[in-house]
Amino acid sequence: MSCGISMVKYILFIFNLLCSICGILLIVFGALLFSNIHSIDDFAEALRTQQVPITMIVLGTVILLISWFGCCGAIRESYCMSMTYSILLFVLMIGQLALVIYMWLQKDKYLVIMGDVVEKAWERRTRRADYMDAIQISMECCGRTNFSDYSFQGYFPPSCCKDTNNCRPDTVYRRGCKAAFVEFWDRNSDIIKYSGLVIAAIEFVGFVFACCLANSIRNYRRRADY
Repeated sequence: MSCGISMVKYILFIFNLLCSICGILLIVFGALLFSNIHSIDDFAEALRTQQVPITMIVLGTVILLISWFGCCGAIRESYCMSMTYSILLFVLMIGQLALVIYMWLQKDKYLVIMGDVVEKAWERRTRRADYMDAIQISMECCGRTNFSDYSFQGYFPPSCCKDTNNCRPDTVYRRGCKAAFVEFWDRNSDIIKYSGLVIAAIEFVGFVFACCLANSIRNYRRRADY
């Protein structure tokens, strides 16, 4: 095999190792976001609050699998596997760009939905207090607007304090859950968007190298037949 093919092969192999690391980071970061939400039993609420971390976990898994496929194609110097890998990588890149653009254009709408999640949890607290408790524990907040929302009942729920066994006015969380929840997703949505752009740019480089490798393998085999 020629020196040019070997060089492209090794570059592509290293690239796929880096993509694998990116995929693992997406899975880990998505899992951390997922764990911060705790358990909300209602399916509709869970779908709304957990769709971003679930998407990140799925996307990271797909990147990891495609990267593994690319490593195999580079090691075996297979034209078919290299072209298949480049096509999968291109489709993945387009999908990620579409997701980033969607989050960019629909960010305000998505943040409104996150605020509505807290509103609904507050309205249901008399029937299912675990909704509001889950948010208060996760976000370290108290009440819908602030801790004074509980002044009508004369005491604070244990989830409003770090020490759940000793929840007093001087130890209660001060910030409200609606602002904290929206701020949490606002902050992390920017991280997700810029991370998606960086990963898409890296994948484009991998796509170019995969096409170069496939073309080099095809040309080498054509010359070998003569």
